[in-house]
Amino acid sequence: MMRPTLSFEFFPPMSPAANLRLWTSVERLAPLGPKFVSVTYGAGGTTRARTRAAIATIRERARLDVAGHLTCVGASRAETLDVARDFAKQGVRRIVALRGDAPKGAEKFEPHPEGFVSAAELVSALRDEGFDEISVAAYPEKHPEAQSPDADIENLKRKLDAGATDAITQFCFDTETFFRFRDAAAKAGITAPIVPGILPVENFAKMKNFAGRCAATVPAWMEAAFGNVQTEEESHLLSVSIAAEQCSEMMANGVEHLHFYTLNNPDLTFDICTALGIEPVAMQGVVGGTA
Repeated sequence: MMRPTLSFEFFPPMSPAANLRLWTSVERLAPLGPKFVSVTYGAGGTTRARTRAAIATIRERARLDVAGHLTCVGASRAETLDVARDFAKQGVRRIVALRGDAPKGAEKFEPHPEGFVSAAELVSALRDEGFDEISVAAYPEKHPEAQSPDADIENLKRKLDAGATDAITQFCFDTETFFRFRDAAAKAGITAPIVPGILPVENFAKMKNFAGRCAATVPAWMEAAFGNVQTEEESHLLSVSIAAEQCSEMMANGVEHLHFYTLNNPDLTFDICTALGIEPVAMQGVVGGTA
């Protein structure tokens, strides 16, 4: 099997301690040679300053290609595109364009009166702004708000037809579900790469709660396996084993790129990648410090 290309998702730090954790994560994972890394962005720009600082730090100190996240939540079109232009001034050429979830306390997504109503609209505007690498979200188990799997794939096709270059999936622990989704997308005429999102399980209880909120299935066998672990070391080894096996099966079936949701915890992702035979290389010019 060919070595896959990699990308890593980080979230912007909320405290000085989190600053250190972010930079430790970047420093640990940069030698694996990711194609790009991404930094998430809070609804309505709630993390705008922190996201901008994190992007600057990663670009300047680790010299990595950084993608900025953008959502349609809680901001006008003008405000959203101002953020995109700010990203561009920093040298960011890739955007992860998302409609975004409903803000805390709201039952469902409601577009800003002057905002984008969908990710497809946002993608089209970003294309007009000159961004030529735009990733969008995909859902192997269907977005919770989609009326049907077919309707969900139709929405994905709209985003790609609007100019997105690839789709990154919600995490999915059943590899066959990912393959069925990929086949259904191809049948619908989608030719853009569909990149699997990999979530290393740092804490099973927290992951299960998160999976419930985004309608991702946690298989019974996985719950039983984590129910039998006795130590943090056993949990770590089990997480690495599950993710590495999943990634290996995907690579054997034509997946060329893996996207890791790191949760700013680099050790699991690093160990999964090395289990796949992806060895770190010495980095030149990386400057230590906090974000």
